[in-house]
Amino acid sequence: MSSIILASKSPRRQELLHNITDDFEVIVSTVDEILPKDIVPEEAPVYLSRIKAQAVAEGYPDRVVIGADTVVILDGEVLGKPRDHDDAVRMLCALSGKVHTVVTGCTILSGQRKSSFSDTTSVEFYTLTDREIEEYIATGEPFDKAGAYGIQGRGSVLVKRIEGDFFNVMGLPVGRLKRELVELGVISIK
Repeated sequence: MSSIILASKSPRRQELLHNITDDFEVIVSTVDEILPKDIVPEEAPVYLSRIKAQAVAEGYPDRVVIGADTVVILDGEVLGKPRDHDDAVRMLCALSGKVHTVVTGCTILSGQRKSSFSDTTSVEFYTLTDREIEEYIATGEPFDKAGAYGIQGRGSVLVKRIEGDFFNVMGLPVGRLKRELVELGVISIK
């Protein structure tokens, strides 16, 4: 049995956590991801990462639990995963030719030790044609991703530039997470 639990079903987060350690297992949180009405958009991912981690940690109090959540923010609006084709079109049209923010929140629970933090990356999209948007949506890739795109996949052709951590946009700021795990004494530097 591994000492670390990743409380996320995201295959991208699982892949990225392997860059830090192979000693983890996945136990998906089933908590309802409902945000408080008055929450500031930039604080939403830390809040969601915390409730995911806490829900899993209740069943595994002697293990280290990592929760994470990523949001795309454009003009103060949180863009989650699109509900359907029309919602994906709406999001991609809104992102077209603009700079948006991707914020990933992480929470680490290890007994009485706790750490929550977020990392922010700015992403600029090219101006997209209707055809580009429809072709991208036809790949099916947008439907399980915040903001309706995946930077690590076919959505990479939509991105003009980024400022910040690329892996944060994928869903896990691995450099920062590793340092937090070391500081909490969960892992050691090799």
